[in-house]
Formats: sequence, structure tokens, C-alpha cells
Amino acid sequence: MSNKTYLKGRGAQRNVPNRFLKHVYETRDDFLAYCAIEGEEADSNKTQYIPIFPKTIVNKVTSPDVGMLFSMNPYQGCEHGCIYCYARNSHEYWGYGAGLDFERRILIKKDAAKLLETKIKNKNWKAETIVLSGNTDCYQPAEKRFEITRSCLEVFYKYRHPVGIITKNALVLRDLDLLKALTKDRLIAVNISITSLSEDTRRILEPRTATIKKRLETIQTLAANDIPVNAMLAPIIPGINSHEIMQLARTVSDYGASSLAFTVVRLNGAIGTIFTDWIQKTLPNKAAKVLHQIQECHGGTLNDSRFGLRNRGQGKIAIHLHDLMRLAKNSYFKDKRLPDLNKKLHQQYKDGQLKLF
Repeated sequence: MSNKTYLKGRGAQRNVPNRFLKHVYETRDDFLAYCAIEGEEADSNKTQYIPIFPKTIVNKVTSPDVGMLFSMNPYQGCEHGCIYCYARNSHEYWGYGAGLDFERRILIKKDAAKLLETKIKNKNWKAETIVLSGNTDCYQPAEKRFEITRSCLEVFYKYRHPVGIITKNALVLRDLDLLKALTKDRLIAVNISITSLSEDTRRILEPRTATIKKRLETIQTLAANDIPVNAMLAPIIPGINSHEIMQLARTVSDYGASSLAFTVVRLNGAIGTIFTDWIQKTLPNKAAKVLHQIQECHGGTLNDSRFGLRNRGQGKIAIHLHDLMRLAKNSYFKDKRLPDLNKKLHQQYKDGQLKLF
């Protein structure tokens, strides 16, 4: 792998045109080379934090195969840089690109906690689990600086409202006090994403995420405090981490995970281009085989957008992956499950009946 062609510390290796923009201005490689010769910095590769002010924060999830009814995202874009992330395409709706823009231009919703409180105090709102985050990681590096996710958890606890968390960052343990308080009333479940036990794989696949060791320790700490943890083996990518399914399942079970879930990778929208460029630069000897196997899972293309099939895949390779996952669950999660969250307590706190307590 040549340092001249690989951008360290990032997942995407370039920007891609935004499909919603009529005019696209591309930077020519010879201009970048000229900047380097002249000593001018062509690309600082620094992350920008950009405040935005949406009118609402809670989103109703209409996709029938996602497994959640409502989600909220304190941040748009994600510095973790996971190359496969389906959320990359959402950055195009904000006028940015799904490649490097997604990792380097992070949109900050500073009013998220206020918007959340307004939503769940509404007299017409009936408690349903709201998931942090359905799109980008609520504990990405920006959270250490802005603490928006923590502010939202404080609102959930104040009104005793059920909440789910999806993250791959050990920063979630910073808020262990709130998680423990929510757990006492069955108001919290945490989903920890872990896609490999190999640090070499993690570094190129998810360059700015917590190490595998820290993620496993996070599962262990949460479980030790009786906080329900679901291990997300997502996505499984044929030829990259598919051979790890059984060992991953056994390991997360040993560390205390209550349940296990997985998806088959799909490269929707601009992600097909971004992933193809990435794998040709990072794993050139495996690129053709991996891309072919992903296509085998989606009827000959890199993506299938049909509900029910898009995250499951189809064909021989997908069937094999599902067989392995069934065996893993039967072997290591046979008597384990996530508890149902408490939806009844919120109404009492919203009405003020228990405000003296």
C-alpha cells in the first residue's frame, strides 16, 4: 500500500459528487501536486464542527425492517469513518458529500436536548423507545467536546422515558451514572457494534473508532452494572470479517452481551463507489474477490434496497452467513435475551404526579 495513494486516519479516500447538486467542482490532482511543490497545504484533513438548528429532533422510522420506531441524532456526519456506513448518503441532503465530507464536516445539533424535552412533554406523545442514534454515532469524538448525548440522557431520565443507544465508542462509559439510573426502571438498552477481533482490520475498516479491546471492556462494564447490552455484528462483509462470526459471538457472550444481531453488508447509493475505491487502495489483492462476494449476496449488484432483503442478503453466501449466525446464537446465546423496556412510567412523570419524588 502506497502512502501516496492512501489517506491515513480516514475511511473514505476521496470525496464523491453530491447527486443533488447541479454544479460540481472537482479538484484536479495536478493542482494538488502543484500545492505540494509550492509548500501550500492542499488538504489539512482536519475535522470541522458546524452548528445547525433543526426544528425537530425525534424522527419517526418508516422502514419496516429496521427494528425501531423512533430515532434521534445529535450529530450528522461521523468522524469514526466506517467505510461501509449506510448513513454516509444522508450527508448529501445537507449539501455535502458522502465520502470525506461525511467524516470531516460534522453537523452539531446543540439544541437537541431542548427539542427532545419539548417532544416527550407533548400531551399527545405516548412513550416509545427512542434510539440514539439511528443514523450516526451519538458517542463519536464530537460528543467528548459538546456533551449533547449526555444532555439528552438527562432529559430521558428526568421524564423516565425509554431510550436505546447504538454506538461503537467506549465513551458511553463516561455516562455510566445515568445509564445505571435508567436501568433501575428498565429504561435503557445499549447496542455495541463490534465487527472484528482483529485490530488490523478495525484500523482500516473503522479508523477512528474505539479499539476492539475497549469495546469488549465496555460490554463487560455495562453487563457488570446490569445494563442490557446487545452486540451488533454489523455489517458482516464476505471475505473481510465473515470468517470471524463464531469467534465474535463467543467472545461477546463471554464478556456479558445479552443478545446478538447482525446484518449483511450492502453498499447503497454513493457508498458503492466509496467502498470500491477504498478496498482497491487498502486491500488490492482481495478487492475483486470481496466485491464479487458482496454482489453475490445482492443479486449481482453491490446493493439491494428492497425491505426485508437489503440487510439479509440472498444466495448461497448469504445463506451460509445466516446458518453460521443461527449456530452462534444456539451455541452462545441460547438462554439470553434483552428485556423489554418500561413504557408506562413516563406518563406519570410527564403528568407531574411523581415530581415530589
